[in-house]
Amino acid sequence: MRYLLALLALSTALHAASNPTIESLVAQGFDAYYNLDYPESIADLEKALALDPRDPELHSYLAQALLYSELYRDGALDSQLVTGNNSFVRRARMEPPAGLEKRFQSEIENALTLCQQALAKNPRDERALHDISVVYGLRANWGFLVRKTWVASLGDSSRAHKYDEEVTEIDPANYDAKLIQGLYDYIVGSLPWSMRAVGFIAGFHGDKERGLATVAQGAQKGKENRVDAEIILCALYRREGQANRAIPLVRELIAKFPRNYLLRFELAQMYASAGKRKDALDTLAEIQKLKLENAPGYGRVPEEKIEYETGNLQFWFDDLAGALRNLQKATATPDQLKELDLNTGVIALMRQGQIYDLEHRHDLAVKEYKQAAELAPEADAARESEHYIHNPYKRPA
Repeated sequence: MRYLLALLALSTALHAASNPTIESLVAQGFDAYYNLDYPESIADLEKALALDPRDPELHSYLAQALLYSELYRDGALDSQLVTGNNSFVRRARMEPPAGLEKRFQSEIENALTLCQQALAKNPRDERALHDISVVYGLRANWGFLVRKTWVASLGDSSRAHKYDEEVTEIDPANYDAKLIQGLYDYIVGSLPWSMRAVGFIAGFHGDKERGLATVAQGAQKGKENRVDAEIILCALYRREGQANRAIPLVRELIAKFPRNYLLRFELAQMYASAGKRKDALDTLAEIQKLKLENAPGYGRVPEEKIEYETGNLQFWFDDLAGALRNLQKATATPDQLKELDLNTGVIALMRQGQIYDLEHRHDLAVKEYKQAAELAPEADAARESEHYIHNPYKRPA
């Protein structure tokens, strides 16, 4: 998914609740969740929770929907979060509405309390062990992606990892519990040495390859967490330059969740990474067609996003005229620029400067670089743009 997070997210399990009404509400809620319909997802999960407020899973489900609704609002559900300009370590902290953060933290605390009560009665309660792992994973996710509280988040990730290790000691075939272990392995193995030191102190070094293999296992053999494992695996394959392995998975996800337009954007990026230029541009043209037809979920796709994605691919495909035309359309007015998240907006302006540099029109390039740097000074692309003001852009050798 052109997600992140989501994609490096520590994901919540989808256990079926025993009450059929709760079960149907949870199923509806997660169908809406995976189709990016977050208000509907949150409403369904709130109804389910009202029927059984003592179930920690239901609190974690709602916390997950609240977290991802914020990531979506902020434009962070994008696999560029883990590649290139939107690094999950360097991206600026988000500023969620105060009410949303309060609700998220409340659901986390409620879930933790209920899990701890269950474990006090039975320390080997497999469900409670996995539930508490999920809760710590969600809190780590909020810290990593929203608040940038690195040390605290790594501590929560370690707790999630420890509890799911206990689950797999009880049941070695629990591939859902292994998902967080694999993701933790991969994340710690990918962190800069200065941040990995925290893991070393705890005696855990991380291992990218082992983590990737464990996530792949979850995508093949998982039950409740299988969809999350597939989504995460797609992002990791792209991060590792293995787009061809991700393409079939993304296509399967599109079939399951047809209203999730981010999946098609992700597919276009996967095709581009794999060198399949026509397939990449055809996929973006299909998004435009679905938008014009007002297909479910596609009426909300900003025209500017389609223009930016098309122009960005054309830039890398050496169609500079087409790229400039689309990027200029996406950023023509301040209102249009606002339709793009800040990081994307900065890149769109920087790309125009790079195109002018490639056409040996540096005076025009400088104007775009300055605008990019002013739009979001803390963004990686803003700092890159400042560099090009005095050092005209050239294609990498």
